Amino acid sequence: MKAIAIVKYLFSLVGLVMLVGAFYSYNSTAAFLKEAATAEGIVVELLLSRSSDSISYRPLVQFTAQSGRVVEFAPSAGSNPARYAEGEQVEVLYQTAQPSDAKINDFFSLWGVALILAAMGAVFFLIGAGIIQVIALKGRQDKMLKTSGIAIETRYQSVEQNTTLSVNGKHPFRVLTQWQNPATSDIHIFKSNNLWFDPSAYIDRETIKVFIAQGNPAKYYVDLSFLPKLK
Repeated sequence: MKAIAIVKYLFSLVGLVMLVGAFYSYNSTAAFLKEAATAEGIVVELLLSRSSDSISYRPLVQFTAQSGRVVEFAPSAGSNPARYAEGEQVEVLYQTAQPSDAKINDFFSLWGVALILAAMGAVFFLIGAGIIQVIALKGRQDKMLKTSGIAIETRYQSVEQNTTLSVNGKHPFRVLTQWQNPATSDIHIFKSNNLWFDPSAYIDRETIKVFIAQGNPAKYYVDLSFLPKLK
């Protein structure tokens, strides 16, 4: 289904963009620290920020630069509860050429953006890469079974929906077949790969070929090449 193909690449792309953003944020902070001067600041006010469903507080910090200029600044991100109190003293890092470019000297203020982007980017990228890897491995296994597996004729049983997987609210279909191993008399149920259309009307036979691994029927591929392709 095209939706799965889009999702796997979209997750990987979003994750990659976030990781690149984390890298640039890290480099920007590192460059800032390299040139930064320090000063003692004081929280003169807590700025209230409202959104549709939350309230946060940002500290308005005042400090005196080396030039004697009194500067006020507030971080772009807030928190609830407030991380600072009015009257609290904080260490400030700033650029001497542009004192308004200032930050509170604590870990989250300096590295929070890079850390959040890196964590979220890693999650998105790993999910996308994992989906791609699983699909690729399954494709290689199916190809190997078709070329070197043992072909057996199995009896068609039914078509079921795979409710463990859902894309856009839709569940794929699977064809079920059954085979009795003549060597052990064990009954084996085989389930096809997912199909994104109901194949019931197109199954015109009582037996369906299945390729199994030598000595291991648990590894198999249900051959549905006789079905029409979904475009």
